Amino acid sequence: MNKDRSVLTAAQWVRLSPLLPGQESSPGTTAKDTRLFVEAVLWRARCGVSWRDLPAERFGPWHTVYARFRRWRKAGVWPKVLAQVQNATGLHRLMVDSTAVRAHQVAGSAEKKTAPSGRRSVAAAVGSPPNST
Repeated sequence: MNKDRSVLTAAQWVRLSPLLPGQESSPGTTAKDTRLFVEAVLWRARCGVSWRDLPAERFGPWHTVYARFRRWRKAGVWPKVLAQVQNATGLHRLMVDSTAVRAHQVAGSAEKKTAPSGRRSVAAAVGSPPNST
């Protein structure tokens, strides 16, 4: 994040903006505040909040941002932008460090399912002793 609390630096925006729809050279309507919209999407992704939790005083009404995001998703803008950014920066793979990935608190405490009574295991059906060591 920059000193002015924007998500993108000026250099990043210069590289990213030609890839986005709504430019003056694009057919159709010229978009208003495209940089602010992209920063809202990036802010939401970075913070992991729902659309309704976007700060309206900074990014405007959440539903406006969401509707534009959805239009761009349907038009296939995001995969194209991602592909261009990956090619430009050499980011062809993304690795996730498992020490930073946490499971939900109840993920490991689920009750084990047992076979209903009257059903035999495959080992018992074949006649081998279960787990003999």
